[in-house]
Amino acid sequence: MRFPFPSGRERPPRSAGRRFRRLLPAPVTVLVAAGAILSGCGDGPDESAAEALRAPAPSPVPPPVETPADGRPAIVAFGDSLTAGYRLEIEEAWPARLQERLDEERIALRVVNAGVSGETSSGGLRRLPWVLDRQPAARFLVIALGGNDGLRGVPASVMTENLRGMIREAEGRGLSVLLAGVPTAPELGPDYAEEFRDAFRTVARDTGTPLLENLLEGVAGVPEWNQPDRIHPNAAGARLLAGNVFAALAPLLPPPAGGPGAAPAEPSTP
Repeated sequence: MRFPFPSGRERPPRSAGRRFRRLLPAPVTVLVAAGAILSGCGDGPDESAAEALRAPAPSPVPPPVETPADGRPAIVAFGDSLTAGYRLEIEEAWPARLQERLDEERIALRVVNAGVSGETSSGGLRRLPWVLDRQPAARFLVIALGGNDGLRGVPASVMTENLRGMIREAEGRGLSVLLAGVPTAPELGPDYAEEFRDAFRTVARDTGTPLLENLLEGVAGVPEWNQPDRIHPNAAGARLLAGNVFAALAPLLPPPAGGPGAAPAEPSTP
């Protein structure tokens, strides 16, 4: 089941809020953690692309999350089921593992899991302003979208423009952005796979955005790091994804709180 986000901001029913709150354990701040698999790729790129480019049916906007008092700046992990942690506990998804790594390195940032299963780059472009409006402490954005575009055979040019739009939105708010690429399904052919891979490189080059070439580096295609569907990482694989993200983010991050050997900083109360 996917949770598309419409452009409107109507308040959802109270019962929906109760259902969402039951799914949001600590310690990582979570906007939404949906549990659906990536969309299927259909019979071919043309038919699937036409389906993917149609706007999703309207649905209520999820309720604002009750976040704990925490004065640390935030990294927003913005992605699909790879980020949301499909069939994992939320503390096993890569954003939570990234939080653990930041804490170990004494870097005073908190990670917000804004992954939604089934999300495409088109849906992400519509959803991002809603997410960032609710995260005023956000200072970094990791865009990890495109996997569902590739499975549906969405033209690379469409994904390219959507990624550009998300980067413009984030940078317009003063955020530093990391773009994370993902591979696409080989069934769509080598030409499409090359265009898809080059789309991330083109966006990164033209916008000056740091690029993690492959979020799934070292994980994709390795049975011991993946669930039986061979698409989604298991808990051990998600930890490797967090390592990939941390290595790419490191040049953008602030120094450890208190310098080398200092104790982790206590979160401040606003």
